Amino acid sequence: MKKFILIVFILLAKNVFAQTDFSNQDTIPSPWKKSLEAGANINQSSFSSNWKGGGVNSIAMGLVLDGRLLYESNKISFDNIIQLQYGMVKNDKAIYRKTTDKIFIDSKLGYRLTDKWNAYVSVNFLSQFAQGFKVTKDSLDRESQQLISRFMAPGYLTSSMGLEYKPVNYFWLRFGVGSFRNTFVTDTTLYKNVPQNYGVPIGKKVRNELAFALTANFDKDIAKNLHLYTRYTMFANYENLKAIDSRLDLTLSAKVNRYINVNLTATALYDQDQDYEIQYTQMLSLGLLYRFSEFDPKK
Repeated sequence: MKKFILIVFILLAKNVFAQTDFSNQDTIPSPWKKSLEAGANINQSSFSSNWKGGGVNSIAMGLVLDGRLLYESNKISFDNIIQLQYGMVKNDKAIYRKTTDKIFIDSKLGYRLTDKWNAYVSVNFLSQFAQGFKVTKDSLDRESQQLISRFMAPGYLTSSMGLEYKPVNYFWLRFGVGSFRNTFVTDTTLYKNVPQNYGVPIGKKVRNELAFALTANFDKDIAKNLHLYTRYTMFANYENLKAIDSRLDLTLSAKVNRYINVNLTATALYDQDQDYEIQYTQMLSLGLLYRFSEFDPKK
């Protein structure tokens, strides 16, 4: 199944480039559109030892890079997305802690069946940059760290094929009836701190699953200088439909001026291979943002 999806993906990709005519770029609008967002934020505070208002010395920083490259013709579409995020915070003498850490790459080839329906094949990858730790304290209030994640532990590579419903440019819904996911845990000692080992059998480095995948995506300006991006993914293993994975990512961006943005990001995750409770994270940041886009955010 996985090899079949990749073969279809490659053949359609060759068709995309074959249909692109680069000889008349000055007179014919390009079928390619692209966008790029790059941002950085830093927060710092310090207090004298006799500051009666109280407080903790701290420093925090975050980096974000989002990019998109889209090809569209009458029948073929080729959509590519990359999202990179990393942030850290340090309070006084405490250990550095991550605030966000994400690597996400998604490529989708679509073939138009009707005005609103496409057949598609896709490949996406999800992991993180750096080591993740669980911070604990002993009876003397001393902090210690337990390694619970790192790059490719876990890492997810998902290939999918099915139907896509796209009634408008800013919203689409994918029904991946044939989806194949590889879950990687390249650190074979991680299970000592994470007993579930992210669903990978202890002593192994990869687990393969065949499943149904549902993905919904919304990306639009919802008001002047206010942009909402949200993506929901459901993954249902055909061998165990009682344990369905769900992930919701949300980014709300408010533009202060040309280069300064306020961003609210949040993620909610339910995955029994990681934890039997819902996991969530949220971050509010103010920082510099460079944005270039050939997409109309209102459509």
